Amino acid sequence: MSNYTHTPESAPPPADRAENDTRAENDTRAEYADRVGHVERHGIDVIPAAERHGHPRELFWVWMSANVIYLYFVLGGVLILLGLSIWEALAITVVGNLWWAAVGWLAVSGPASGTPSVAIMRAMFGVRGNRVFGGGLGVAIGLFYEIINIAVATLAANALLGMLGVPLPAGAEWGVLVVVAALSFVLSVYGHATILKLAPFFSAALAVAFVVLAVFVLGAADFTYTPAPMPVGEHWAMVLLGYAIVAAGPLSWGTGADYARYLPAATAKRAVIWWTALGGFIPAVLIGGLGVVAGTAIDMTDPQLTIGEIVPAWFTPIFLAIVVLGSITNNVLVAYSTGLYAQGLGFRVSRAVTVVVTGAIATAAAGWFVYIAPSFLDTLNASLELSVTVLGPLVAVYAVDIVLRRNRYDGVALSDERRTSPFWYSGGWFWPGTIAMVVATSVAVLMANTTLYVGPIATALGGADLSAFAGPILGGAIYAALWLTTSPYRDPARRPESAANAAAAASEGQDETADVATSGSRTTEVTA
Repeated sequence: MSNYTHTPESAPPPADRAENDTRAENDTRAEYADRVGHVERHGIDVIPAAERHGHPRELFWVWMSANVIYLYFVLGGVLILLGLSIWEALAITVVGNLWWAAVGWLAVSGPASGTPSVAIMRAMFGVRGNRVFGGGLGVAIGLFYEIINIAVATLAANALLGMLGVPLPAGAEWGVLVVVAALSFVLSVYGHATILKLAPFFSAALAVAFVVLAVFVLGAADFTYTPAPMPVGEHWAMVLLGYAIVAAGPLSWGTGADYARYLPAATAKRAVIWWTALGGFIPAVLIGGLGVVAGTAIDMTDPQLTIGEIVPAWFTPIFLAIVVLGSITNNVLVAYSTGLYAQGLGFRVSRAVTVVVTGAIATAAAGWFVYIAPSFLDTLNASLELSVTVLGPLVAVYAVDIVLRRNRYDGVALSDERRTSPFWYSGGWFWPGTIAMVVATSVAVLMANTTLYVGPIATALGGADLSAFAGPILGGAIYAALWLTTSPYRDPARRPESAANAAAAASEGQDETADVATSGSRTTEVTA
């Protein structure tokens, strides 16, 4: 009897089986860490290579679903309220939204590092500095937009319930606010995979509704609309103010890496840029333009009520419903990134917990805006105008850093917050980023002209608000100049990315040596 045991040709040898088992286990872990219908387990940590998946075109639907929103419709109407002509307002809507190209550019750092934006910004500000200019500002900006979305959706939901004849007992309107908030935050808690899965459906539903709205708006529009004449200086001041308001939209999304970090490291940068930028630019321009055109036919100080003047009675509830849904879908991405930014503050809690905590704060503040504040629209405009003074320099510093480093980010090193971290710099601060932000933001604030505050430089310029131009230019230029003349960048060998490249080269060298040795041993075996 033979001791020979037949092994089928399809069965891998023991070593290969072990490798396959390990790979299958890694795939299972990857699926579970970022799985539809399950709470995402990753936060600001590095996404391992085995868990990278997807295609850049998925980014289009993520950004599309978040930007088919009523807010752009309102902002388009605000441009008409500022006294601009329809063609000026449309031009500003296009030019202001060109900042979406910058959002796409920032997104390329996600696949490169495998980390979200708040972790990447440690390279620009240092570990401690990032808790101020990355995590701190990110949480503040995120809360601001969460509040706006909850407030807008709540107002629309209350109007919708009233139109449907649903009576609300005293105090029940606060319950509506809580429900609206919960619907957006629950998806943010589930995270990346769930958002990615639902985004195309939200995008399609909202797009169809806005197309129908466009038919009615264009039918009622007055394309011969002429605003009241203004002095030349005041007119240009309103043009610049309108640009600042529109630009605040894309400038608030310095979080492109958050949604691109799951893509493989070798993903083409051009694809990431285009799909991200187009996903935000297209709906922002089309819906903003629709708001401009609507402003020639109705009073846009409260379009949720006046929209009934140009649409059939049956469509008004649909319009209010898309206001609610669009605000919620936008809030999903905002709350997701805000949770990541909160982790960047140094709190040792999960992303899901930070989403819930920041969401509760935003919900309480939104209640004040909706039911207590004297004028929601005035407060919104002033806040958007002032936010540009911070957002412009922040996006510029980030964008310039990607250029200077050639998008080489070591995710593992960025996740190291110890004093030995290459991004600890000087006492945890990187002074080029800190100085650029402080100087550029200060100058931008002095140039701001809002309904609540007018800076001295804006006053000297006859009310012209140049903050949306000066802030980004100054921030990027100062950062680049200091980056190139500050340690460790005076010595290229000491740059953080150089260490990572050296380690990679050493690893490749070891692999090549091993391959040669293996090849040699195989040759010997064959010869023998």
